[in-house]
Amino acid sequence: MKIENALSAKGLLFIALFTAISLAASAVNFSPLLGAQNQSFTFFQFFGPIAGGFLGAGAGVLSVFLAQLISFIWLGTAPELFSIARLFPMLFAALYFARYAKGNLAYGIVPLACMALFVLHPVGSQAWFYSLYWLIPIIALALPEHLFLRSLGSTFTAHAVGSVAFLYLIPSTPALWVALIPVVAFERGMFALGISASFVAFNTLFSRVDALAKSGLLSIDQRYVLAPAKA
Repeated sequence: MKIENALSAKGLLFIALFTAISLAASAVNFSPLLGAQNQSFTFFQFFGPIAGGFLGAGAGVLSVFLAQLISFIWLGTAPELFSIARLFPMLFAALYFARYAKGNLAYGIVPLACMALFVLHPVGSQAWFYSLYWLIPIIALALPEHLFLRSLGSTFTAHAVGSVAFLYLIPSTPALWVALIPVVAFERGMFALGISASFVAFNTLFSRVDALAKSGLLSIDQRYVLAPAKA
């Protein structure tokens, strides 16, 4: 979806729906963010990036930003620097999800940059192997296209951006990053499964809504529509 289409009546209706679902999901915590006080991962992590798949890069990132900004204000999140920085990982995840394609290695620049920033930090350099997780989005772009790889690359792109923000804004120790390695494997695996399932569910739902509205605003991937509607 182009930005101008996103600003149409139907485009705004979709963004309003996405924002409403995001608000509800952001209010439900999934797991605490270890090492940071009063910070948690929420159920928004399980579907946020898919906006890029339906709306395209520009409108998808915009819709994710608006949803997070409204959630930030609505939930009364303290306007601390790290809380504000946490608005950005999902934007890069949505961009990755929108642009994912075999051989499109240009979108591996963000995780590579995050790896460099991590190992250049005095604490990060002592746990440099933690940043090897961020090779996953790059490897996913080199392998045959698959929804789970797309989701995995997306959530690990968000993880890369968020981890670097944490490293530079929150005091930490090498031991903390080492202890987080198995936690990250579990959480990001769950998020990738959730993103994949959400994409299938929303494709199925929107295939019917879009067929009725005949708007042409949403990019429906018919490969992931369960029981396609009869013509």
